[in-house]
Amino acid sequence: MKYILAMDQGTTSSRAMLFDEDLQLLCSSQEEFKQHFPEDGWVEHDPEDLWRSSLDTCRRVVEQISPKDIIAIGISNQRETTLIWDRETGEAIYPAIVWQDRRTAHPCQQMRNEGYGNLVIKRTGLLLDPYFSATKIAWILDNVIGARKRALNGGLAFGTVDTYIIWRLTMGKRHVTDATNASRTLLFNIHSQQWDEELLALFDIPKELLPDVLDSADDFGLAHASHLGHAIPIRGVAGDQQSALIGQACFTKGLLKTTYGTGCFMMMNTGEQAVASQHRLISTVAYRLKGQVTYAQEGSIFVAGAAVQWLRDALQLINNAGETESLAQQVPDNGGVYLVPAFTGMGAPYWDPKARGAILGLTRDSGIAHIVRAALEAVCYQTYDLLQAMEKDSGIMPQAMRIDGGMVVNGWFNQFLADLLNIPIERPVVHETSALGAALLAGVQAGIYDFATFATQQWQLQEAYKPNMTQASRRKLYEGWRQAVSATLSSDFSSERAN
Repeated sequence: MKYILAMDQGTTSSRAMLFDEDLQLLCSSQEEFKQHFPEDGWVEHDPEDLWRSSLDTCRRVVEQISPKDIIAIGISNQRETTLIWDRETGEAIYPAIVWQDRRTAHPCQQMRNEGYGNLVIKRTGLLLDPYFSATKIAWILDNVIGARKRALNGGLAFGTVDTYIIWRLTMGKRHVTDATNASRTLLFNIHSQQWDEELLALFDIPKELLPDVLDSADDFGLAHASHLGHAIPIRGVAGDQQSALIGQACFTKGLLKTTYGTGCFMMMNTGEQAVASQHRLISTVAYRLKGQVTYAQEGSIFVAGAAVQWLRDALQLINNAGETESLAQQVPDNGGVYLVPAFTGMGAPYWDPKARGAILGLTRDSGIAHIVRAALEAVCYQTYDLLQAMEKDSGIMPQAMRIDGGMVVNGWFNQFLADLLNIPIERPVVHETSALGAALLAGVQAGIYDFATFATQQWQLQEAYKPNMTQASRRKLYEGWRQAVSATLSSDFSSERAN
C-alpha cells in the first residue's frame, strides 16, 4: 500500500491527513496554535508555531505507517499570510502577518485615491486591499530595521505559508510557490503568469525577495529525511480555498463551493477566462496544470468560524463549537437579534476595513441562544451577499452549492443556509476538502490520479439540505441583516457599495 500525506496549514490550526491510493482518509492529526493581536486590526502568527504544528501533526500520522511508503506530500495553506526570513539562517525577521490583518488599510486607500485600483484589478484580478500580501511585505521592509537593504542585497526571502513550509521541509534548498498562492499577492499578473514589474515598482518590493512560481501539481523539492524519517517528494501545492475547490471536484465551469473555516470563502470555476467583477468580487487562479490555467471567481468573508471561536473564548457563552447547534434550536427565531462580525473589517462585497463588529436588536427577552443563533445566521447572510454578487457577475444561477470546513458538521447551520440561499446545499463525506485537494494534486503529479476520474468516482455526497422557507420570511430576515450591516460600516463606505 502506498500513501499520500496532506499538510493543511490553516489560520487557527495545522492538520495532517494520510490518504491511501484510493484517496480514502486513513488517519489525521490537528493542532491549534496561538493567535496574536498586538493592536486593533492587527493579526499575527509566530512563524515557529506554523512550522512546529505542521511538522508535529505530520509526524503523528506518519507514525502509523512506514514513511518509505509515502509517495508524495501535498500542501494546502492559509493564503496571503506574509513571512520574510533570512536566507542564511531561515529565521523570520518579523512575525507572520495574517491575511485578516488590516494595518495597511491607509496605504491601500492612498493608492486607490491616486487611481491605481484599476491597474491592480486588471493585472491581478484582486482589489487593492490590505487582505492581500503586497502591502504587508512593504510594511515589514519599512518597519524592520535594515530589512529593505538586506532584501535588495538578496539576503531575505518572502513567502506565503506554503513557501515557508517548503523552505523548512527542504532545508532551504527550494524557494518556490504555486500559481494559486502567487495570484494572491497583488504582485502576480494572472494573465501573463509572471511577477509583474510595474506592480513591484508600485509597491516598492524588490524582485530578489520572490519565489519561483510552479504549477499546482509539480516537483517542489524533497522533504529532508530528518523531518519524517524518509526523503519524500513534495508534489502538490495550492492555497486552501483553491485546494478545497479541487477537493470538491469543481472542475467544470459554473460549479460552486463554499468553505466555512475561520473565514468563509465562496469560489466558482469560471474556466479558461478570468471574469471581471462588477460587484467587488475577485478573479483568481483556481489551479494551473501543465501550464494551463483554470480561473475562478471568489468572494471572501473574514469571519465565519472565528465568530464561534469568539463566542467561546472571548464571551465564554459556550464551551465548545458543538453546543451552537442545540442552542440555535432552542429558540424559534433570532428574536430580531443580528450579529455583524466585522472584527477586522468587512470583506466582499463591502470591502470596508474600518467597519467593526456589533450586536443589534437586543431586548430584555434576548438570551445566549439568540446571540449564538445570530452568529450562525450572520455567516449565512454574508454567504447570500456573495452569491447574489456572483450571480450578477457571471450570469450563472447555481443549481446547488457544495460546502466544506469545520462549520458544516452543524446540521442546523446547513439547513438555514439552504433556506436562505434557496438552493440545495451538498455536504460531502470528507468535510476537510482542502487537504483532499492537496492530496489529489500530489497524486496527479505522481501519476496515479487524474481529475476526471476523481470527479466521477471519488467525490461522495454525505447529505443534501433542501430549502424550506417562504420567500416572505427570507426577504424579512435579509432586510434585517442589511440594516444591521449599514449600522456598522464606517463613514468612508456605505451599503450602496455592495449594490
